[in-house]
Amino acid sequence: MTDAGVVADDAAVDLSRRKFLTVATSATAAVGVVVAATPFVASWKPSERARAMGAPLDFDLSKLQPGQLVTVVWRKQPIYIVSRPSELVEKLSVNDAKLKDPQSAASEQPEYAKNEMRSRRADLLVLIGTCTHLGCLPKQHFEPGEAALGADWPGGFFCPCHGSRFDLAGRVFEGSPASANLRIPPYSINGETLTIGVDGAAGAA
Repeated sequence: MTDAGVVADDAAVDLSRRKFLTVATSATAAVGVVVAATPFVASWKPSERARAMGAPLDFDLSKLQPGQLVTVVWRKQPIYIVSRPSELVEKLSVNDAKLKDPQSAASEQPEYAKNEMRSRRADLLVLIGTCTHLGCLPKQHFEPGEAALGADWPGGFFCPCHGSRFDLAGRVFEGSPASANLRIPPYSINGETLTIGVDGAAGAA
């Protein structure tokens, strides 16, 4: 074989290698871009934890007995679900003169709970169970005239941390360190299902 033939063969080999290396490099770069982009694209989507924190929570109201309080957790907040006895609901208006915000004008609740009962239904109270003073958990003291709280106690909630008092609509009494009524989360009722976190579900009461 002549020197010219050898040179031609070498040139062909070099060209083939160059093409192979170019394709391989391009493919590797493309894979790298996809791998690098995956976490970035994934960051646009809410995590499972974030979705769980904001997900609505269902509760079966048929399990709730009159006068009972059940605590559930929604968005890392304690939610009090209370079945209010009718005789105590009827006395809520008696508390008005002793309250800081009887009409809930300066307190936080959905529009449908901006009433004397602060609820969709007279027999059901749904509250965020943290005191509006410093975030402690008020305790249930539903028995009127309870000795520890005085003969005129109408029944409601008492915060053991600093002594704030709230009636059975979560409205704060004068003389309490808390300045606002207990907050009410968005919720809906469909039959015997209470859904916390959704306030406009079809069929809601």
